Amino acid sequence: MELHADDPWLARGYGQGAIEPGKRPALLVVDLQYAFTDAGFPMGGAPLVERAVENTARVAAAARDAGVPVFQTVVAWREDGSDIGLWPLKLPRLREVTLESRWARVDERVWDDSDVLLVKKWPSFFHGTPLHSLLTAAGCDTVVVAGCMTSGCVRATTVDAFSNGYRTLVPEDCVGDQGRDGHDSNLRDVHRRYAEVTTADEVIEYLERVREEVPA
Repeated sequence: MELHADDPWLARGYGQGAIEPGKRPALLVVDLQYAFTDAGFPMGGAPLVERAVENTARVAAAARDAGVPVFQTVVAWREDGSDIGLWPLKLPRLREVTLESRWARVDERVWDDSDVLLVKKWPSFFHGTPLHSLLTAAGCDTVVVAGCMTSGCVRATTVDAFSNGYRTLVPEDCVGDQGRDGHDSNLRDVHRRYAEVTTADEVIEYLERVREEVPA
């Protein structure tokens, strides 16, 4: 991502360098579940999310071919709502995203049985899940963050990835949101501070290099 020369954060010292990816990446796919990808649910079907599904499917296939682990997450809660916390105050339709519902299932276009699925309750993929421990056990030094929503769970996951010391890539066309303004503004902001905002094609090229560098 290129920041404009007149960007006020750039002028004050933000976004001065690049975070180069490491040699042991993982792909984190955030909330590409039917609640957000299927227009049959009130929160689903946004064009930017549909684009994210299509491009994440490409990146996920490249990751699996390269032997790179793919971690998927969905948000889902119990039928009685005892674990949903404050979510319904702002987003009451989330009460319908129960653990056994269709809305809690990963969209089949991005899923493979080799993927690891971790259910979360809160915005960040890291919060309340064993993701950090699994990445540590796998020796990962880099994460690629895909999914939705850019301004919510993708951003929260990106910030936590940075906070946990992972080199973080966010391919712009593999993440999506309900509208363009929140999508673009949040990507600019994480690019200034925490991550490299890139593209699906660039990530696929990186994953191909990783595959070539793995000893036979």
